[in-house]
Amino acid sequence: MADMMWAGRFSKQVDETVNAFNSSIAFDGRMYRHDIQGSIAHAEMLGDCGIITKQDSLEIIGGLKDILADIDAGKLELDPNAEDIHMFVEAELTRRLGDVGKRLHTSRSRNDQVAVDLRLYLRDEIAEIKQLVIKLADTLINMAKDHTDTIMPGYTHLQRAQPITFAHHLMAYVWMLLRDLGRLDDACERMNVCPLGSGALAGTTYHTNRKQTSDALGFIEPMPNSLDGVSDRDYCVELCCALSLLMTHLSRFSEEIILWCSWEFKFVELDDAFATGSSIMPQKKNPDVTELIRGKTGRVNGDLVTLLTMMKGLPLAYNKDMQEDKEAVFDAVDNVKLCVKTFIPMLATMRVIKENMRNAAARGFINATDCADYLVKKGMPFRDAYKITGTLVAECIEKGLTLETLPIADYKAKTELFTDDVYDAISLDTCVRERKSQGGPSPDEVIRQIALAEDRLGAFRND
Repeated sequence: MADMMWAGRFSKQVDETVNAFNSSIAFDGRMYRHDIQGSIAHAEMLGDCGIITKQDSLEIIGGLKDILADIDAGKLELDPNAEDIHMFVEAELTRRLGDVGKRLHTSRSRNDQVAVDLRLYLRDEIAEIKQLVIKLADTLINMAKDHTDTIMPGYTHLQRAQPITFAHHLMAYVWMLLRDLGRLDDACERMNVCPLGSGALAGTTYHTNRKQTSDALGFIEPMPNSLDGVSDRDYCVELCCALSLLMTHLSRFSEEIILWCSWEFKFVELDDAFATGSSIMPQKKNPDVTELIRGKTGRVNGDLVTLLTMMKGLPLAYNKDMQEDKEAVFDAVDNVKLCVKTFIPMLATMRVIKENMRNAAARGFINATDCADYLVKKGMPFRDAYKITGTLVAECIEKGLTLETLPIADYKAKTELFTDDVYDAISLDTCVRERKSQGGPSPDEVIRQIALAEDRLGAFRND
């Protein structure tokens, strides 16, 4: 086994079991591009500041670019025996350039190196996740445009409550996704400061130019405190929190789709390409995609708890515990991307069974509030109207009727304020059409919501 970069202090090699336990290249190898990106900026700064010669700086940069090209082309494979991606790249650079390659790590520690790599990597991942969420929101908006008149029951406590439209329901999730996009932006903004130059914890005695490396890597500014630069992973926690909320929204929607696919609801049917069958029951068509999303939400939440628990007792500055940050945040990122990528085409191909939605809305007395409001608009106090409507519902249940089929004589027996126009007032179409309050389910209001959401989404699209 080759000597570790830090082997000079030690009289014997690390035990092979400890080396395997300590190694992180199996999971941090995915950051090779960002590690090389950070090293190029660092090497350029070293040359410009006269810390190494300009010629050495140019050779190092050329060598790093060659290593990147070879990895991308499959000509150079990551060594699974390397301690981490940082040591692999430096060792390969030294193998190619000799002593010149050994100058790259001047005025730098792996502590600030890994911190900058991870921020660069996650910044790119956030951009990719945002594009997926935007595409999902677009899918929901396009579906909503087709269903502004599709009446369905709205629920509280999973009991039919008031009439809404399918478009109104879909737009609720669009607004959740817009907030998710905002949280991803917020996390990215706070993440976008540069720890490079913090060294192991106390900076360096070399006259470096941290602003140069920060600007070269597209950060807002260098981190003001070198201890903070290497010792916190709050940006990983914050990102994972945003991802957990995104997954919670996907999970809630998945739960509804699971219910809606059941014969008890039958509001929607998934395309055959996004469902599975049973090994024993030939009639089954299972919504496994949504069930997996619901399950993976727990996994992403677990990643968040891992990060919080890992960090809660660490003294400043760097501790090896923090190597556990990457597997957790990488797992969260990977699973979110996988779930959103699968969710989008599943929704786009889902068949909406409008007649079943409307039939469900026609039962359950979801127009009872509108009946009470009818009396209020004729001068009755709301609580009196509420009580009268409740007795009418009880009477309908006893007689096997609905408010729409209850004879006008029964209405008038409660109050003479009822006239024949009550039937129009409590019809489902009227109930939905007249809910014109801002944010409500009337077709006109939902169309306004869609336009507003598209405008908000455009701002994220143009970031």
